[in-house]
Amino acid sequence: MKKGIAVIPARYHSTRFPGKPLALLKGKPLIQHVWEKASRAKNIEKLLVATDHEEIFKKIKEFGGECVFTSPHHKSGTDRVAEVVKEMDFEIIVNVQGDEPMIEPVLIDRTVEVLNDVEVPMTSIYEVWEDDKAFFNPNIVKVVLDKDSFAIYFSRSPIPYSKDSGKFFRHIGIYGYKKDTLLKLISLPQSNLEIREGLEQLRAIENGIKIKMIKSDKKTMGVDTPEDLEKIERIWK
Repeated sequence: MKKGIAVIPARYHSTRFPGKPLALLKGKPLIQHVWEKASRAKNIEKLLVATDHEEIFKKIKEFGGECVFTSPHHKSGTDRVAEVVKEMDFEIIVNVQGDEPMIEPVLIDRTVEVLNDVEVPMTSIYEVWEDDKAFFNPNIVKVVLDKDSFAIYFSRSPIPYSKDSGKFFRHIGIYGYKKDTLLKLISLPQSNLEIREGLEQLRAIENGIKIKMIKSDKKTMGVDTPEDLEKIERIWK
């Protein structure tokens, strides 16, 4: 089985939470929690943080991580990851979002395993939630799947409609790509749905790139706001 490279894109100037990668969670920067989880994945040969900010770069070096500078002009984490890997000799690339401190290393391993299938160009992760409040929260991205677990659509809106309960599939911020798929994706212009929803994965959907979704059996939580950090602190206690 081919192994891959994992890249954690880390942007300082987040619209909803400026400085998010350096925000402290249990005394450590958020980005350090993600690094430590990703470093335990067995199917990864190399792990990097990609940033455009000097303070993030310094912090990664302080705790012993490996970091590279990238252009400050990227519109998405996908573009940042592509800049890092385009000259590297890796066929499988995993984009680990820097705001998922509860991510399980096994999900990174599963991503690499699924991408070893020649029929799968791109992957991501989902988990089953049943929470009416979260269902209507635009910060929590929902995904609808086909019968073979390929993504049909992602949205910040509550999808699919259900008159009985708020059960839905929550999208988790890990993406896997074959290298040629990633390079094709960044060569495409931003799509209409991508711009409207603010979700870069919709560029793939609109251009016919299939995304195989992998189920997580353990419920996690990402960080979109300072309040999310507080919630995770309480969960971990």
